[in-house]
Amino acid sequence: MKIFLLILLSISIYADVKEDMFNLYQNEKYDQSCSLGHKWLDKNIKDEEFISLYAFSCLKSDYIDRLSIPISLLKFSRESRSNSAYFSVILMQKKLLYHSLIDGYDLSKLELPTTDYILSKVFDLYTKLGKHEARNVYIFNDEKNPRVSYKLYVVQDETLSKMVIEEYFDTISIQRHVYW
Repeated sequence: MKIFLLILLSISIYADVKEDMFNLYQNEKYDQSCSLGHKWLDKNIKDEEFISLYAFSCLKSDYIDRLSIPISLLKFSRESRSNSAYFSVILMQKKLLYHSLIDGYDLSKLELPTTDYILSKVFDLYTKLGKHEARNVYIFNDEKNPRVSYKLYVVQDETLSKMVIEEYFDTISIQRHVYW
């Protein structure tokens, strides 16, 4: 009887975690949803809804490196494979853009798929520059909305260079994204 109660309790806890993550996500608390999902990922490794929710939460909170595990796990349904491909594109663009900014890697000859995510937009704008001299700061105007612009630059801390994308509406800062 005690084993049965433990099983019911553990099933209830796992269901509550997914519901808690979903509520956090709906309330735009992406960072908290991502952290909760990260904590419980190993217990939900076969639940593709949980994995997708975790991955989208991490994406919205700019924890892009946490997408690598969901990318490999999302494979059993059409929607999961689509999500996996979406996350793969963004992760690859992040790695390539960072490589270009830090190491001078030439991206001008690459033609890659893209997404509507801010990092993808900036990646596409950056690659359209073609081969160019490195700059300290890049300013790009959004192709769909002329009132939106992006500022791309690198900051160096004690151990690691970080890529920063600042998003502006007119001259008002909307959001700041930091990647490494």
